[in-house]
Amino acid sequence: MISLTSPVRTRAHAWPATAKLAALAIVSTVLFLVPDLRLQAAGLVAALALYALPGSIFMRHGLRQLWVIWPFVALLLAWHAFAGNWPEGIRTALRMTTAVALANLVTMTTTLSEMTDVIHRLFRPLRRIGLPTGVIEAAIPLVIRFTPTLVTKGRLLLDAWRARSPRRANWHIVLPMALLALDDADHLAESLRARGGLIPDEEN
Repeated sequence: MISLTSPVRTRAHAWPATAKLAALAIVSTVLFLVPDLRLQAAGLVAALALYALPGSIFMRHGLRQLWVIWPFVALLLAWHAFAGNWPEGIRTALRMTTAVALANLVTMTTTLSEMTDVIHRLFRPLRRIGLPTGVIEAAIPLVIRFTPTLVTKGRLLLDAWRARSPRRANWHIVLPMALLALDDADHLAESLRARGGLIPDEEN
């Protein structure tokens, strides 16, 4: 597993995680309520400006993480081009890119323990009525941590395929990718069992 928090310290690192996540939810909602393409483009420019404020190292680190969404943006644009609805495709691509960029910005400036604390507080009403929330509280940060690891392993599989075959990988890496994910999940389960497992938290 790797840390998603930026190594470059910014002022946003000191802001409360609850405030950052609430702001992210509000801005994302506004993005999906505003149909104007110019405002959507302005939103993306503003998000990129936030990446630039702490300096070039922070910006390069953030944009490198954002690069993984380009296949989804390309697929989205291609589909809308095929359907003859370019404006809607551009609008949706701008919304998605801006929302992911802002979410990545929050992740880069918030530690996983702060995220877990917020989730723990949000689930407090559910614990009071007796629902076991410990598994969900543990699963959410694990997904956040493991996603870039799986993306990196997917790239390594593609590189290994290209080194051995002149043909495109396409669906051929789906099975080894799934086996790698299952293997990682198995190792993680063993590690959790060795540490006592996921005991439901009774704390209110």
